[in-house]
Amino acid sequence: MPTPTRPRTVLVTGAAKRLGRAIALTLAEGGWQVAVHYRSAEQDAIETVAACARISGVSGHFDADFSDEAAVRALLPRVVAHFGAVDAVVNSASLFEHDDPATFGMARLEQHLRSNTAAPILLAQALHSHLQARAEAGEPDPRGAVVNLLDQKLWNQNPDFLSYTLSKAALEAATTMLAMALAPRLRVVGVAPGLTLTSHLLSDEKFQQLHRLSPLGRSSTPEDVASAVRFALETGSITGT
Repeated sequence: MPTPTRPRTVLVTGAAKRLGRAIALTLAEGGWQVAVHYRSAEQDAIETVAACARISGVSGHFDADFSDEAAVRALLPRVVAHFGAVDAVVNSASLFEHDDPATFGMARLEQHLRSNTAAPILLAQALHSHLQARAEAGEPDPRGAVVNLLDQKLWNQNPDFLSYTLSKAALEAATTMLAMALAPRLRVVGVAPGLTLTSHLLSDEKFQQLHRLSPLGRSSTPEDVASAVRFALETGSITGT
């Protein structure tokens, strides 16, 4: 009788609600054990964990403020302590606050860079170190993957949300550099959703109007994006793109 393999475990940041929740649920449906990260929405995180657990049987929630470097560095070890091992990270959490060239300031840019760029880099670094430690402990060739959520705004630029867009542009560059530096142990892939979910800054009518501008007549849904993330995680030949 073959020895059963250990279930795969993924940390999904910002998974308490919205796009992160959709990603967590899709990965649970794919058999992944899901670690749900949240910053302050604990009740939403608990509900996401319960939904994932009903699908895959195992889940857990972990809080961390991504403006705090110590909290970011402690996050993956906490997940490892809970599950025993981690195989992937999906960096979905994002700070998304409005500014433009007229209102830009260093403090706002720094906030976005810490949360949207530096935290994903630190988590990739931590996952790579974890995989290396598993290899040194005798596990045969442990490999993992990181998926960074980017944004279609990088290819459809406009001058609003300047600090947010700059932080995602930096994350796109980091995705390529990390893929080069951390191979072959760790793959790093970017997924850039189109207009997917509305916000408090858009009326429903305006959101639907923008959605219809896609050549397909509709833009991406949360489930579309989650499927792309799962594909990136599970396709071992993709990295750095």
